[in-house]
Amino acid sequence: MRAYATGRVLHDPKGGSFRFDAGALCLDFAHTGGEGQYAIFETLHQPADLGEWLAQPPLAAIMTVPVSADELTEAKTLRRAIWDAAHARAAHDPLPSGAVATINRTAAATPLTPELAADATTAGWAPPVRATQALSTLAREMIELLSGPFSGRIRECASDNCPLVFVDTSRPGARRWCAMERCGNRHKVRALRARQATSVREPSPIEP
Repeated sequence: MRAYATGRVLHDPKGGSFRFDAGALCLDFAHTGGEGQYAIFETLHQPADLGEWLAQPPLAAIMTVPVSADELTEAKTLRRAIWDAAHARAAHDPLPSGAVATINRTAAATPLTPELAADATTAGWAPPVRATQALSTLAREMIELLSGPFSGRIRECASDNCPLVFVDTSRPGARRWCAMERCGNRHKVRALRARQATSVREPSPIEP
């Protein structure tokens, strides 16, 4: 897999935000919104929203051709496929055939082409840069993730009410939470309160 410095700031519609690093850019993309109960987290409302997301680092794919409505629809279809495939792998279930077909179909398109800048010290993407190419690049990364050495480290946050998925790239492979500042801290607070409640209920050994 190509090395990306992944991670994005996610915003809760009820207030607050936190930085979530899914460990892979394709998984970061899977968390840009959704359908049904996840529709309140939608960030890709217009084609321009997709172009803005793709233009941000680390992908930094600045569109030279405006994103179309069809490409936005294609992006949301790929996003759902990545989401479904990641959750299936995290649960050790067979991957949905529809999700696999979507990922493969999207990856079959021409991906972004890296291009060395004139100074020969930096690189970008060779024009024209289209959303379809960027989506192909994301789909190919997902294929590499699912078939590579980190496939068994795709996990869902251990919180009982957090569906965020990530790939654990830590050396010990012991990551449990989407983010320590969010679900990790909440778990610590609940555990502390439970211990305190237990200590209050238990009688002291010196009491008669």
